[in-house]
Amino acid sequence: MKTSRHAALAVCLGLSLAASALAADMQSLPIHSAATQPLPDYLVQPVSQTSQLYRSEDARDLILDNGLIRRTWRVAPNLACVGFDNVTTGQTMLRSIRPEAQVTIDGRNYPVGGLQGQPNHGFLLPKWIDQMTPMADSLRYVDFEVGPTEERFAWGRRRHAAKDAKWPPPGVHLQLHFAIPDDHDPGVRVTVHYEMYDGVPVMCKWLTVRNDSAAPIMIDRFVAEELALVETTNWVEARDGVDMPPIDYLHVETDFAFGGFNHQNANRHVVHWLTDPTYGTQVNYKKVTPCLLEVSPTYGPAQEVAVGGDFATFRTFELAYDGGDRERRGLALRRMYRTVAPWVTENPLTHHLLSSNPEQVRNAIDQAKEVGFEAIILSFGSGFNMESEDEAYLAQWKEVADYAEEQGIELGSYSLFSSRRIGGGNDIAPPPGESLTHGSCPAATSPWGVKYYDKLHKFFATTGFDQFENDGPYPGDVDVTPRPPLQKGVEDSRWVQWRIVTDLYQDLRAKGVYINAPDYYYLSGSNKCGMGYRETNWSLPREQQRIIARQNIYDGTWEKTPSMGWMFVPLAQYHGGGAAATVEPLHEHLDHYESMLQANLGAGVQAHYRGPRLFDTDQTREMVKKWTGWFKRYRDILESDVIHGRRADARDVDWVLHLNSQLPEKGMLCVYNPLEHDVKRTIQVPLYYAGLTDQASIAREDQSPQTFAVGRDGTVLLPITVKAGQMAWYVIRSAGDPAN
Repeated sequence: MKTSRHAALAVCLGLSLAASALAADMQSLPIHSAATQPLPDYLVQPVSQTSQLYRSEDARDLILDNGLIRRTWRVAPNLACVGFDNVTTGQTMLRSIRPEAQVTIDGRNYPVGGLQGQPNHGFLLPKWIDQMTPMADSLRYVDFEVGPTEERFAWGRRRHAAKDAKWPPPGVHLQLHFAIPDDHDPGVRVTVHYEMYDGVPVMCKWLTVRNDSAAPIMIDRFVAEELALVETTNWVEARDGVDMPPIDYLHVETDFAFGGFNHQNANRHVVHWLTDPTYGTQVNYKKVTPCLLEVSPTYGPAQEVAVGGDFATFRTFELAYDGGDRERRGLALRRMYRTVAPWVTENPLTHHLLSSNPEQVRNAIDQAKEVGFEAIILSFGSGFNMESEDEAYLAQWKEVADYAEEQGIELGSYSLFSSRRIGGGNDIAPPPGESLTHGSCPAATSPWGVKYYDKLHKFFATTGFDQFENDGPYPGDVDVTPRPPLQKGVEDSRWVQWRIVTDLYQDLRAKGVYINAPDYYYLSGSNKCGMGYRETNWSLPREQQRIIARQNIYDGTWEKTPSMGWMFVPLAQYHGGGAAATVEPLHEHLDHYESMLQANLGAGVQAHYRGPRLFDTDQTREMVKKWTGWFKRYRDILESDVIHGRRADARDVDWVLHLNSQLPEKGMLCVYNPLEHDVKRTIQVPLYYAGLTDQASIAREDQSPQTFAVGRDGTVLLPITVKAGQMAWYVIRSAGDPAN
């Protein structure tokens, strides 16, 4: 990390305002039509309607609409959101007007826009809006700009990713400009940014603050989003021990996410579902229905903005669900990730090597090339030192990385951060009553932490490594220690340290470096987090690991795409378990090794194959090569989202199904038989999301295809045959596909 990067962080740790779009006049906008055109199911077929900014016929409202969701703002007497609608279902999500945001500057809180005087906060009548007035001390709406969406940061595309991945995602970027009243802080402007994306019911929102006043300002706190939403449940009473369900039709998460393997845990400190005491007509007697969304950091950010400087908040992403079906909701969430963080569709086959001997690494590179693996990470326990500043060491490993590149193999390495204890005042000291996520954690703002991140930036710039396994990025621990010039203490520590980590990740993302990180940094540039497993389970006997692996994959792919979560295969011993738990010697446990490859690759998932080698005999080599070749042959459909069939329980066959209406292979069914005898039976296979409505052509492995009728419920009755302890796979195509 260069000195200039430190200086920028010390000044405000905020992003520059987005490049200015073309200023627009409301009269130049197209008039929005109240009539809606029926659209195809966006989870099955692409939606041709694009995102666009409209005006109402009387030019009093701005309307952002993509055919799936719609958001409406009244522009006078001050701008306020007066509508947020799910166009697909016809649902009105908004029940009450709130400010666009709130910003506390130099100790004074300012609502950003908004109107007050609504008679009843349970619903909103259009005629009431005309009688409402601006909120006291509110920032006043000035004008708007509209243009295309912009990159949050660069994505260096260097490896296979989803064919339909686009960056930035196509759509519209709307900027709403507000000014602080002249008698308060003249020269300070706040811009509320919205992006709406084509083909998905997803929006993004963030704020920027511009300081053109005569003195620096302090942004003590902000509320990036505030929505008074229609409640999901209407419980009369509130009882101890029973949590009242929050809103279930709107998914909300941010890129200010950490400290969890799922979006709920990683956003618990920033996405708040609150009660609304102004909602006097709610059914709940104590008025504690969680129906008010507030997106705001628990601490700070306490950031100073210099004269002429800018500050940008984190980004909030909102997805409108159109139903309660678990699979459909999961598909919608996974579609959102594919849209707003398309690098998560990168999914290289990676060997986690237990050696840092350059010659052994070269041998592993040769092995990887021979069997179709695509990358090697010098794993934990390999002895590799990313933090070395020895120029000869770095030069030596650049030569190895160059050799890997010549062979078409990526080379990566591992570094531990968040659970380390450094000492000497370099560790995070939490506030009284709070504990650290992993028991200990260095402060990224400490002298040790600053040097650590400098070393990482230098390492990648010097060696040209292609992958980074960051074991525990900053998990969100709050630090009470002042660490000038970067950190003042409690209020800004979380913001500053998050920015240091994301600065690194986004720099690596631009370079095309693949990032494994056991935390929810996807929206800030990381590629993969753990699918979700207990590490000590990989010390259990092999036959148990097979079932647990498929259970973990089944459970993990409800909210992650197959490429978003890693699994684990202990080629060498991991934690314990001895010979009964490990695959080595590989040729002696060929059936288990093959079973684990089938479980992972059949689900489109990559695992940490951790050990000293990928094969030890010709037979082992050919087996691995067979399954990596099969995976690459069907890679696009295997990396498409999972439809969950039957979860593994070792008592019957289990199966997962991949569907994608936009590919020649509309589906891939993988059925696993854990039993000691062959299984023949007929199963009901759902093909709705394959886009097949009449007939489907299905081939068992490389056999000739057969045509099956698709029922009115979108399913096919498919006879299956699976040998004992094996996987059977079935390719699904359109009945008229020439490939048949």
